[in-house]
Amino acid sequence: MRASLASSIAVTCAAVLALPVSFVAPAAAAVPSALGLPPTSTAQPPAPELPGATQSLPLEPLGGADRALGGGADDSGAQGLARRDVRPFSLVGVVWDDPTAALHGTVQVRTRSAADGVWSEWQDVETHNEEHGADPDTAEGAGRALKGSTAPLWVGASDGVEIRVRGEEGLPAGLRLELVDPGESREATEATAPTTTASTNGSTAATTTHASTSEAAPRAAAAPPAPGTPAGLLAASASLTALGSLGALGPSAAEAAASGVNSRLAPYGASWIPALSKEATELTIPYLPRTQEAAKAPSVQAPVRPAAAAKPYIGPRPKIITRKGWGADESIREKGFVYTKSIKAAFVHHSATGNNYTCAQAPSVLRSIYRYHVQSSGWRDFGYNFAVDKCGNIYEGRAGGVAQPVLGAHTLGFNTNSMGIAVLGTFTKSAPPAAVVTAVARLTAWKLGLHGVNPKAAAYLVSGGGNLYKKGSTVKFNAIAGHRDGFATECPGARLYGKLGTARTSSAKYQGRS
Repeated sequence: MRASLASSIAVTCAAVLALPVSFVAPAAAAVPSALGLPPTSTAQPPAPELPGATQSLPLEPLGGADRALGGGADDSGAQGLARRDVRPFSLVGVVWDDPTAALHGTVQVRTRSAADGVWSEWQDVETHNEEHGADPDTAEGAGRALKGSTAPLWVGASDGVEIRVRGEEGLPAGLRLELVDPGESREATEATAPTTTASTNGSTAATTTHASTSEAAPRAAAAPPAPGTPAGLLAASASLTALGSLGALGPSAAEAAASGVNSRLAPYGASWIPALSKEATELTIPYLPRTQEAAKAPSVQAPVRPAAAAKPYIGPRPKIITRKGWGADESIREKGFVYTKSIKAAFVHHSATGNNYTCAQAPSVLRSIYRYHVQSSGWRDFGYNFAVDKCGNIYEGRAGGVAQPVLGAHTLGFNTNSMGIAVLGTFTKSAPPAAVVTAVARLTAWKLGLHGVNPKAAAYLVSGGGNLYKKGSTVKFNAIAGHRDGFATECPGARLYGKLGTARTSSAKYQGRS
C-alpha cells in the first residue's frame, strides 16, 4: 500500500515537472480554498531580501521668502530642503508622526534625472492620503508604526531632490521626505542566469536569456486550467495529492490510496492518474474529460461538480501578475494574513503617482509603492488588493491569495467585505486608456462573481468611520464604486470615475449577464 502511494505521488510529480509553467498545479496556499477548508493564517518563510532602499530625510524650516525655493513667495512657516545630491531613487513622498493629523497645504518637489542631470519642473504631491489606509478599529489601523503620509509620486530614476511644504494652518510635526529606490526585481536580476528548457524530444537544453535595458517583462499567473482538460485534471490531482501528503485530508487518504479508485477514472481516459483517496477522487472527477466511451459506460456515475463550480455568473479568471512576478520583497511585510468574511463591492482608486511611467516600469512603481506603504507609512502590507497599469495588466496586491477575501487598507471605513483596485496613475484631468476600463471589468467579473455579486447591482456595507458616514451606519454603494463614494476625496480622479458605469456594464457581460 505504501509503495503504491509513493509510486503514485512520484508519477504525479514527474508529470507536473513535464508540463509548461502555466499548467503547474495551484500553490498549496490556494488548495484549502478549493476544498472549502479555512484559509491558512500563516505565510510562507520570507524570501531572501531583495534590492531596494528608502532614504528618510527630516525637513527643515525655510525661513522667510526664499527665492530659491519659492520664487519670491512667502515661505514663513514652510519646511523643505534645498537642492542636494542623494542616492538614486524613483519615488517620493512625505510622512509625519501623527497618522490622524492632516496636512492641509501644498507639497512640491523637483528632482534631477539620473540619466541626463536635468532638473524637472516643480511637481505637486497629492496631500490628501488619510482616506487611504486600514480601518481604525483594526489591529493594522491602530498600529504603533503608523505615520501620516502624502500619496507617493513616481519621478523615475533620480539622484537629486528639492522640496517645499507649505501649510494653510500650520504643519504636522515630524515631517520627513521619503525617497524610495525600488531596486531591481528578482526576475530582472535572474534574467542573465542559464535556464533549463525542455526540447521537443524530451531532452533538456541550457539556454541563456539576457536582460535588456528595460525591466524584465512581468510574469503573469495564467488562468487555471479548464475542467475536462488533461491540464485541469493534472492540476486537481497534483494539488489534492500534495494536500494529502500534508495531512490536510486526514490519515484516511493514505489508507484509501490502494482501494481501487483508479477504476472509476479509467473510463475518462485518465488511467495514468495516481491512486487517490475517496475524498480526493470525488473532487477530481469533475475535472476529467467526458469521452464517448465514458458516456456509454453504465457502471460509471455521471460526475457531479462541486458546489463552487456550479455557481452562475462567474467571469473567467483574467491573467494576474503575481507578487513574485513584480518582485515584492516578502521579508518586509507582516507575516500573517487577515481575511474579511466576503467581497460585496469593489472600490476603484487611482494611485496618484502620476502618469510618467512606462508599462515596463510598472513593477518598479509597484515595488516603490509597496515600500512606501510598509516602511514609510507603517502599513502591514501593500494597501490595495489589486493594481492595474495603464496597459491593462493586472497585478496581485496585498498578499493572502487573489481568490481569497483579503482585508486591505484602501478605503478608510469600508475595507471590510470589499476589495480595492488601484489604477497606476493620476486621472483627475487625464482620461484612463480603454485597456484600464477593460481590465477593471474583467477582474471584477471574476472576483465579484466568486461571491455571487452582480456588478450592476447595489451593495450594502457598514461604515467603520470616516468623513462621509458615521461608524456603524449602513451605506448603499454600487457593486463597482469609486473611492469618492465612501470618502470625501477626488480619488479615483474625475476622468476615471466617469468610466465606472462602462466598467459595470462590461463586467456584467463578462459574467454572462444580459
